[in-house]
Amino acid sequence: MSKAMHTQTAIELRDSFVKGDASAEETTKYFFGRADALNEQVGAFLSLLQERALEKARALDAKRARGETLGKLAGVPIAVKDNILVEGEIATCASKFLTNYRAAFDATVTRLLEQEDAIILGKTNLDEFAMGSSTEHSALMKTCNPWNTAYTAGGSSGGSAVAVAARLCPLSLGSDTGGSVRQPAALCGIVGYKPTYGRVSRYGLVAFGSSLDQIGPFATNTRDAALLMEILGQHCDRDSTSLPGGPEDYLTGLNGDIKGSKIGVPWAFLAALPAESRTVFEKNLETLKGLGAEIVDVDLTLFKQAIAAYYILAPAEASTNLARFDGIRYGRRSENAKTLNELYDFSKEEGYGPEVKRRIMLGTFVLSSGYQDAYYRKAQKVRTLVIRAYEAAFEKCDVVATPVTSGGAFELGSITDPLREYLEDTYTIPANLAGIPAISVPGGFTADGLPIGIQFAGPQKGDTKVFRFAHAFEQVHSPQPPIPELAK
Repeated sequence: MSKAMHTQTAIELRDSFVKGDASAEETTKYFFGRADALNEQVGAFLSLLQERALEKARALDAKRARGETLGKLAGVPIAVKDNILVEGEIATCASKFLTNYRAAFDATVTRLLEQEDAIILGKTNLDEFAMGSSTEHSALMKTCNPWNTAYTAGGSSGGSAVAVAARLCPLSLGSDTGGSVRQPAALCGIVGYKPTYGRVSRYGLVAFGSSLDQIGPFATNTRDAALLMEILGQHCDRDSTSLPGGPEDYLTGLNGDIKGSKIGVPWAFLAALPAESRTVFEKNLETLKGLGAEIVDVDLTLFKQAIAAYYILAPAEASTNLARFDGIRYGRRSENAKTLNELYDFSKEEGYGPEVKRRIMLGTFVLSSGYQDAYYRKAQKVRTLVIRAYEAAFEKCDVVATPVTSGGAFELGSITDPLREYLEDTYTIPANLAGIPAISVPGGFTADGLPIGIQFAGPQKGDTKVFRFAHAFEQVHSPQPPIPELAK
């Protein structure tokens, strides 16, 4: 008896299609059926692109029938975070401001996916303009953790994480500015990857923090995520920060061999880690020792200042990037305005949610006359020190391992203090400040049955190395059944 489609990996689904065991149309309709049945419960998708997807699926079936060469993701359904553009489709960024904005062009990642014959199922929910750590700041929908729908899925890419965790699709894309792929991946029990800055083109990604943002994959396993990176990790002439060179071979290095390697652990930085999470993390380290890796202590205590630096730099960039949404060129235009100034003011007042307004105000303040030296320039100096601290650590070890979060998912509505929510990104932010690759892999579960992840970070351009360690760990570590009860 063949496996149900939602229990298959992306590679298995592709191979099944290529061999003729299933049609692309059949596969697409199957996953739309799951989305129709479960999306109201978990809130993963903001929109389903049924007509577009089925047209693509039928074209793929005809392409296969003609005997033409098929792409690396032929017939594989994928979801895309709704701050990534798909030509002709609405891109809301989960904001009231953009509910009427239809993308005029494809993001580079969208184009690359469709060139490799992937099928885009729909656009996923997020914290408004990717600003948040719980997907509770979406203006359009609530997203729930499929392991327990009373709990958050994490954020800002919560919809993309849930789409994969609930097996509404095998792959999805999110964006990671301070942990927005890795944190929800950890809280939903799946794999989430943030590439080296510049490895994946940001062209067509609605910008939050331009020096921090990176598009990254969600998957149920590291091999699927690695395959997606082989497709996405290409130079793009339309992105001035895109790294030169062609795509790398990620899959070949996934051999499970990390014997003789050194894994750095910043114990002083982890001093405040809660007991339950520490227990899971230490068990993960024992697993890595069993694979022949040596655990070494590295000094990353400076990272205690990283979160403060991030919440100066990211809002500063956000306030600049979001200035374009003025009620004239893009999105919502206030019907109550009578003058030009009122049009600017009322459109933003009515269009933006509370968290976006908070970050714009903070960013405008730290960039204002008299405060750049006091805040912004000092934060940039801390960023430089974070980069140097990582460089010193990687002289002693191959990768750095930490928890992804301080614990499992928190209950929806339980965090009302913005500062407390910002602290959810404590262990993920340093990688964004340094522009290095980092991956979240399922590491275990809390006593309440909620997933916890382990994070591996590597040196700049060390993407394939990070995948090798994550895959090796994944092969010998199976904490619990990988699919939540909701998705069975």
